[in-house]
Amino acid sequence: MATSKRPPDDDSKLPTYKLVVIGEGGVGKSSLTIQFFQKHFVDYYDPTIEDQYIIHAEVDGQWVIMDVLDTAGQEEFSAMREQYMRNGRGFLLVYSVTDVRSFEEAPKLFDQVLRVKDKTEYPVLLVANKIDLVSQRKVTEQQGRELADRLKVPYIETSAKDPPVNVDAAFHELVRIVKSFPNDEDNDIFFATYYVSLLIQYLMSNLITERL
Repeated sequence: MATSKRPPDDDSKLPTYKLVVIGEGGVGKSSLTIQFFQKHFVDYYDPTIEDQYIIHAEVDGQWVIMDVLDTAGQEEFSAMREQYMRNGRGFLLVYSVTDVRSFEEAPKLFDQVLRVKDKTEYPVLLVANKIDLVSQRKVTEQQGRELADRLKVPYIETSAKDPPVNVDAAFHELVRIVKSFPNDEDNDIFFATYYVSLLIQYLMSNLITERL
C-alpha cells in the first residue's frame, strides 16, 4: 500500500524518536544535522552548545517524528553530556575521518552512553564523517569498521557537503536500530504505573473494609 507524501494532520499517534548526535568538537555533527533538516551545507565551524530539531519523516513507509539533539563536543561542555545521554533513545556517534583524535575518543563516548544508561548495549550508529576530504583522510574505512565490530554497532560513512552522502540514510538507519531495540525504559514506566495502580486498589479496598 502506498504511503502519503505528507505526514498525517493528527500526529499525536506517531512514534517519536529522541535521537542525539554526539562526538568530539569539529567532526561535523552540526553540518550533518543541518543537512538532514534544512538540506544545505554549512561550511563554517561555529561550536554548538545544544540545538534541537524536530521533523516528520517517512522511514520504511511509516511516518515518524524525529526529535534530534545536536550536542556540544568541546571539553568545556562535557558536564552536559550525561544529561542529554539520559534523555536520548538512540545516538549517532560521529567522528571525522580527517581527525585521528576524534576516532580515538569515540569508544570513550560509547562507554559513557552505556554507563549512563546502565546497559551493556544500546542503539548507537557509528558515523565516519567528512569522507569527501579524500586527500586529508587519516582514518581508513577498515579501521572504522573494525571499531564498529569491536563496539558491536552498525557503521556508515557520510559527507554533509553538497551533494551529501548517506546523511538521510544515517538518521533513518538510527530510527531502524531504535525500533529493533527492546525499550526497557518504556517497560519500566509501564510496570511502575501498573504497581502504583495495584497499590491504590489495595489501599482503597482496605479503606472500604474499615468503613464497613
